[in-house]
Amino acid sequence: MVDQPRRPVRLPSDAFDVQPGGLDPAVTMRIAHDSARALVHRVRASDDPDLIERMVAYTDEHGLDVLAELWSQSGPRTLPGALWRLSLLRALVRGDAAGAALVFQRGSEVLSTADVVVAGAESPTGPDEILRLADQVLRGAYQGDFAVALERAAAFCRTSAAGAADLADDADAALDDPRASDYTARAARLAATARDFTACARLERAGTLD
Repeated sequence: MVDQPRRPVRLPSDAFDVQPGGLDPAVTMRIAHDSARALVHRVRASDDPDLIERMVAYTDEHGLDVLAELWSQSGPRTLPGALWRLSLLRALVRGDAAGAALVFQRGSEVLSTADVVVAGAESPTGPDEILRLADQVLRGAYQGDFAVALERAAAFCRTSAAGAADLADDADAALDDPRASDYTARAARLAATARDFTACARLERAGTLD
């Protein structure tokens, strides 16, 4: 997966009510899975049109620290693991919209697959467009078809992985460009994350993503 953003831990006062520290690992995993199911079901079942916006705004205000405490240790092909990676992906795009737009746009130019269309980005894809796409993908986890949101996330990652790999080739050709290894590593992480999102989408369609 792409590198996690480094930021100070900021927890709301009630966050310690759900901290798994010191618990048996099996209990921690059960809390992660139960909380992920409860959150998704609550948002989907709600008739409050502002609930999704409040959910997204909460992660913007508090960062990913609270979610990380519960979900980041879950397997990548689980419901809490998928939700964590969707939230992390959006946070990373927001942290470097220009960089994310660069690799996605390059990927859209070199790929011959339907991934660019599946991801649903506007073309050409600049920072504003990539931010809108990241928001749409995360919101899709809480409304509409969850499997579709996961497939869009996978397509986004595959497109970006192709772009990062192509930029790595450019940097290699320039000789002694330190960005070559960075882009190569980024491409590998994005490709792996795309595979996890695709697997989660299949599990969701089979009714076994938990």
